[in-house]
Amino acid sequence: MSRQVFLYDPPDRFVAGTVGLPGRRTFFLQATAGPRVTSVALEKTQVAALAERMDELLDEVLRRSGAVSYTHLKRQLDTPVEEEFRVGTMALAWDGDEQRMIVEAQALVELDADSEEDLAEAEERLLQDEENGPPMLRVRLTGAQARAFAKRALDVVNAGRPPCPLCSLPLDPEGHVCPRQNGYRRGA
Repeated sequence: MSRQVFLYDPPDRFVAGTVGLPGRRTFFLQATAGPRVTSVALEKTQVAALAERMDELLDEVLRRSGAVSYTHLKRQLDTPVEEEFRVGTMALAWDGDEQRMIVEAQALVELDADSEEDLAEAEERLLQDEENGPPMLRVRLTGAQARAFAKRALDVVNAGRPPCPLCSLPLDPEGHVCPRQNGYRRGA
């Protein structure tokens, strides 16, 4: 069975968004081109890491070559959101010839390994662009699209539950057991 690659070069839209209430949100990356929509689920920390690395990479490109402008987009996910796969491995690169950022999100794969050597060999095979590898979303963005994505993604990550003023842990709507209150429940 050959690898399924969802390629968007270029996408009409590429956004990070959530489904669900704060504290119980599921995070998604979504790429669209015309009527085609691909949504992949991932962790909040993966969205934050991707956005931060995109900003760092764009800052480096800006430092080396010139301006990379952006517009801040307030776009939501297209609904209904139908998950193609859950992301395991992500990669980010800059194509200097075409002035494009390449984002790759590969499906989560369970590695069968009995030893450290088996695990290292399985991880090396996973990182190669094999024909029979796991499904992958590959998006090629302009600098402006990448910067807009990164800013929006960080807004989505930061729009979660407010922090407790005493311990800084996230507050659920029903409150939480606050370590600074010796285990007593602190209301929202």
